[in-house]
Amino acid sequence: MTLTDHPMQAAETERDLASVAADHLWMHFSRMGRYADQPVPIVTRGEGVHLWDDRGRRILDGLSGLFVVQVGHGRRELAQVAAKQAEELAYFPIWGYAHPHAIKLAERLADAAPGDLNRVFFTTGGGEAVESAWKVAKQYFKLIGKPLKHKVISRAIAYHGTPQGALAITGLPAMKQDFEPLTPGGHRAPNTNIYRATEHADDPEAFGRWAADRIEEAILFEGADTVAAVVLEPVQNSGGCFTPPPGYFARVREICDRHDVLLVSDEVICAFGRHGATFACEKFGYQPDIITCAKGMTSGYSPIGAMIATDRIMEPFLADKVAFPHGYTFGGHPVSCAVGLANLDLMEREGLNQRVLDNEQAFGDTLRTLLDLPIVGDVRGDGYFWAVELVTDKATKKTLDAAQRERVIANFLPGALFENGLYCRPDARGDAVVQLAPPLICGQQEFDEMTQILRHTLTEATGLL
Repeated sequence: MTLTDHPMQAAETERDLASVAADHLWMHFSRMGRYADQPVPIVTRGEGVHLWDDRGRRILDGLSGLFVVQVGHGRRELAQVAAKQAEELAYFPIWGYAHPHAIKLAERLADAAPGDLNRVFFTTGGGEAVESAWKVAKQYFKLIGKPLKHKVISRAIAYHGTPQGALAITGLPAMKQDFEPLTPGGHRAPNTNIYRATEHADDPEAFGRWAADRIEEAILFEGADTVAAVVLEPVQNSGGCFTPPPGYFARVREICDRHDVLLVSDEVICAFGRHGATFACEKFGYQPDIITCAKGMTSGYSPIGAMIATDRIMEPFLADKVAFPHGYTFGGHPVSCAVGLANLDLMEREGLNQRVLDNEQAFGDTLRTLLDLPIVGDVRGDGYFWAVELVTDKATKKTLDAAQRERVIANFLPGALFENGLYCRPDARGDAVVQLAPPLICGQQEFDEMTQILRHTLTEATGLL
């Protein structure tokens, strides 16, 4: 039966959308079985920093959708740009051809990226950008006569995407076990979680050198002639906003240079203002060989991602009869590229990078008022990207056990926070945290509102431990 054979009747129009969703919509990262007993939450519209659900409730978007909606919801100018471009040229691939907005956006990104990161390969999302970075690193080393270099070092608990290659780079064993065997070559080093450091916990600079040296240790253990890249987020998302200690990235850069290993800055979350800069590597003072980015490039008004590479990496691909045999049907989509340009214009016009720099201290200070709660062990982050770590004992930093994670993180907090008017991210892929990454147009009023809702809801959660 085709769609045209089955027009929606009036009764179907009135049917409970939550029931239709439970019957037909396979939601991402979701336990679908739970919707046999509870309705699917449905968000129907957004405006500014708020969302509305199908019951008419207003909810503060404390996660920018999924670290995406930098400029806020309902920006008519971006919707108008998308409509205009769809009328002019809705689709054409960039497989050996180009269209104006792909060219202009590539130039815009190259101009914004540090150093000689001048080559932009478009994808439709972040996981694809990471996948592309690994593939280009492998081929690059084959082209320059180092064919054994194929492995990647990433960090424990780090998330880098769900495609088979990106998943192999991801440092979350529980996320990978159902899909093994994965692409071979992904290896791990420690992350920069100083809150749980077993060495140098009282000396951030020494801890940073220790953590960076573990990356060199992994390279040498695997064999430097077999390692192609080190993939790191400026601020690690999974585990709860692990910021880089002083000197960490400078040391990693030295290590990569010494062993001829590419440094990939995975900025799928961190780019486009999340830390007050177009690319967060500049804020944290390091020069990568490749940047992967996505999410905030269009503020979510149309899907896009990119891998940005240096001229050095591009050089062997310019030889006669050489190609990078890799691509995506919707990579560099005309509508997405047009919206990306308009979004970057809007962010620049409204000074959103500077707004984040001006407000990040206040955001962190407001969240730190939660440290008086017995369930809150740590508050950490940077820019508009923060995590509140939950514990059962503040003195020993004891994390939630498996049963407590199930009760509090999986079952209680997502629904309770939403019911109380805040959409954010309870997460226990590492230690138990609640993450906050609101639209960049937020200010003190929203910081206070988020913190008040968190205080009330976490107080309730304490009784479930």
